Amino acid sequence: MTEPAGPSAQVHDWARVRLPDAWPDRVAWWHPRQWPRLWRKINGRQREPVRLPDALPGAHRLPRYLLLEFHNLPNGNYSHGVTRGYARGFDHAMLGSLRGGRHRVADALRGARRALDLGSGAGHLAGAMQRAGIGEVWGLEPSPYLLTLAAQAHPQVVWRQGVGEDSGLPDAWFDAVGICFVLHEVPPAYLRRLLAELRRITTPGATVAILEPSPLQWRQDAWRMWKSHGWRGAYFRLLARRVHEPFADAWHKLDAAALLAEHGFAVEQDEIGCPFRFIVARRRDASPTETPQT
Repeated sequence: MTEPAGPSAQVHDWARVRLPDAWPDRVAWWHPRQWPRLWRKINGRQREPVRLPDALPGAHRLPRYLLLEFHNLPNGNYSHGVTRGYARGFDHAMLGSLRGGRHRVADALRGARRALDLGSGAGHLAGAMQRAGIGEVWGLEPSPYLLTLAAQAHPQVVWRQGVGEDSGLPDAWFDAVGICFVLHEVPPAYLRRLLAELRRITTPGATVAILEPSPLQWRQDAWRMWKSHGWRGAYFRLLARRVHEPFADAWHKLDAAALLAEHGFAVEQDEIGCPFRFIVARRRDASPTETPQT
């Protein structure tokens, strides 16, 4: 693998980077005195902007919208302990369904030469891509704390720090991209920049597979979800309303197919179930503003 020179060439060995403690790492959450504070946090009654520790790699590149306490996590995904717990516990909160969801994304990208896991978190999707036989897998993630976990768990993946709308990755570098539970966490204005960047870094004909929370559990009440999908449907409805997702409502109101088409990606599959929405799109050869000759 020879990577073109550019911003993405300035990298860290994320498996060995020593990151500073953030304020949640200095709180004894196990002590009874901290339980009321923790309860207010996880129930969304006490939110505050994320406070980044000094000398955190890439802090200057993090957009303000990321510095929110997503999912009611103390300091979001910017601490050792909370991030580690989230990386381990999120699959349990999703009742194990994400394992199958990630497998579906990876399966849609089989045969790719070089694939990107965009917004990779702790690297679970990147690992699924490797298991699907994709030879060269990259991961892009803004949180250094998640990146260290991902790099330690999947050392063969090429790890980069960045956000989808400002990736620093080379032009026309990927023929496949997997996106798992990312787009609903991006404000619409940034989402359009992300898709423009996605077009820049992909090759003509590239496949993009997307897994997002279903709009069903966002729009329907718990009783209707119970009738349609049983107790799991009611559970995912309650989960969707309990966690802090400040941009999810805007995402669910968007016409995803039209938005992807606007940036040169044709949707080939769009399936809405519970708890996921699964989209497969392919990059057209023509530019998004160009009308092909007939």
